[in-house]
Amino acid sequence: MRYRLLGRTGLRVSELFLGAMSFGDGGASPDEARRILDLYDDAGGNVVDTANVYRDGQSEAILGDLLHGRRDRFVLASKYTLSRDITDSNAAGNHRKSLTLSLEQSLKRLRTDYLDIYWVHLWDRRTPVDETMRALDDAVRAGKILYVGISDAPAWVVAQANTLAHWRGWTPFAGLQVPYNLLKRDVERELLPMAEAFGMTVAAWSPLAHGILTGRPSDLTPQQHDVVAAVREVADEIGATPAQVALAWTRSRSAAVHPILGARTAEQLADNLGALDATLSGEQTRRLEAAADFTLGFPGDFLAQVHPGAFGAASIGRDRAARS
Repeated sequence: MRYRLLGRTGLRVSELFLGAMSFGDGGASPDEARRILDLYDDAGGNVVDTANVYRDGQSEAILGDLLHGRRDRFVLASKYTLSRDITDSNAAGNHRKSLTLSLEQSLKRLRTDYLDIYWVHLWDRRTPVDETMRALDDAVRAGKILYVGISDAPAWVVAQANTLAHWRGWTPFAGLQVPYNLLKRDVERELLPMAEAFGMTVAAWSPLAHGILTGRPSDLTPQQHDVVAAVREVADEIGATPAQVALAWTRSRSAAVHPILGARTAEQLADNLGALDATLSGEQTRRLEAAADFTLGFPGDFLAQVHPGAFGAASIGRDRAARS
């Protein structure tokens, strides 16, 4: 396992993250969760991602037990936004009260004094972005969280938030969490370029498209069938599993991208970790992407077709000089 820096910080994070959403009833039992965490640790992984609402709080509680005695070895991340109590109108959202109470609850469950990364789980249209950023910065200054990130939000919201943080000396978002896989490439339009421009780490959830790209599900749409067939073909060529090919493709798209492995069993995780040894050729990558039939749409496709002459002869000259 290799390591990169989290955004524009000095924090070292492993190239694959471990998602703990399955820890708890209906998913991985505490014993299986321990096997999963130990295997991930042995492979050199150090980022564990959960949320206050996963398995109704069981994910955090199980992690708190499993990390006892070795908590500081891990980059521990959790999230807030979604409701802790549907009968309480202030038990959800990105406002200061929701953040404060959610964070205290997560710290107790996880049996720790601080979180390494605290993610805003979802964009809340009703809370001003400056309130969220100031509240997060206050928690950083209090030592309860070290770094902040945001999940599932429009690119313009994230850009606005980080620009505001820069102007006011607050803690900016170091990470972005989004769904990203061969069947779900929407983030390539705005979110991924935005994250790269701001130097943010991108945590990719559902890199296997909820298991579709592993080749196991049989009820597929025509497009899904074409993509799965291409993944299987490449897997056979390089001696890998479909899951490893799908993860290798996601990893190859950008140095900023870190797939989140959400395995329910240690055996699934072992297979997923094999993606670290899977290398795709340029031709194989193009074949996979051709099967996905994805286009950037406007303005990406339009701007890619603009002739250099649109910017004048002087611009063309400078471009040529820069390349020579």
